Amino acid sequence: MKILKKLVRIYVNELDSAIAFYEKLTNHNVDMRFEMPLKNLELASIDDLLLISGKEEDLKPFKQTKVTFLVDSVYEFKNFLENNGSTIIREPSRVPTGKNMIVKHPDGLVAEYVEHI
Repeated sequence: MKILKKLVRIYVNELDSAIAFYEKLTNHNVDMRFEMPLKNLELASIDDLLLISGKEEDLKPFKQTKVTFLVDSVYEFKNFLENNGSTIIREPSRVPTGKNMIVKHPDGLVAEYVEHI
């Protein structure tokens, strides 16, 4: 059970200009970019940042989630989190990059856990 990377979520309305800014700011290029057409969102990662782009009404359901953890096994983390006071908000499910789940930690933080495949 291992956290591979931590991504700070940044919600934006225009992805191309946000990418240009954060590439200059971090001196890193986009690692990954993909669309989630069913949610009307587009995402890009730059180093330890996850840019999530869409219209305000499309972003609203996602804004409670503050961080994304890339992990080696969503199911191992699910077990650990449930046994340590966390609440699973959304059970593990398929996403364009693999599997994810949304969890509320005991302190109230809402986090996404993603296992890439």
